[in-house]
Amino acid sequence: MSADLVALLYLLAGVLFILALRGLSSPETSRRGNLFAMVGMAIAIATTLASHPPAGFGAWGLLVLGLAIGGSTGAVIARRVPMTAMPELVAGFHSLVGMAAVLVAAGALYAPAAFDIGTVGAIHTSSLIEMSLGVAIGAVTFTGSVIAFLKLSGRMSGAPIILPARHAINIALALAIVALIAFFAR
Repeated sequence: MSADLVALLYLLAGVLFILALRGLSSPETSRRGNLFAMVGMAIAIATTLASHPPAGFGAWGLLVLGLAIGGSTGAVIARRVPMTAMPELVAGFHSLVGMAAVLVAAGALYAPAAFDIGTVGAIHTSSLIEMSLGVAIGAVTFTGSVIAFLKLSGRMSGAPIILPARHAINIALALAIVALIAFFAR
């Protein structure tokens, strides 16, 4: 599969994800939004498997096993949760997405050849930056989603947490992240 076709298919999947989010914003269009999301994910998965097929039967077995465990666990949880608890369920699942981003970046760092981004100790700078951003964004997503889950489930006060000098703290943390990414990617 050519790199141009792969890029085009990923772009199509991305557009479908955006349309899915737009469709999920209203009850009248939510079915169409879900359909866009499913088609987009099918395209993304098929493109990934076609452009980077797993090596050997064992790899395919692990892939199918992971999909079966994750899919069945998610389906069981989603069926048992009442509709009124859906926002907290979404927040809980969203935290897993953030952690997945962190783990994918860690996997790329420790096995860069599997991702075609270089070798251990000689990873392309652009890939190091991408991994760093994946860790930063994934960690923030994970943390924020866990807090949202706890607040929505009533396990944590719903009142906002207001820190003194919070804007200065956020700016300092953002600058620290940028500095750490620059140091890591040099």
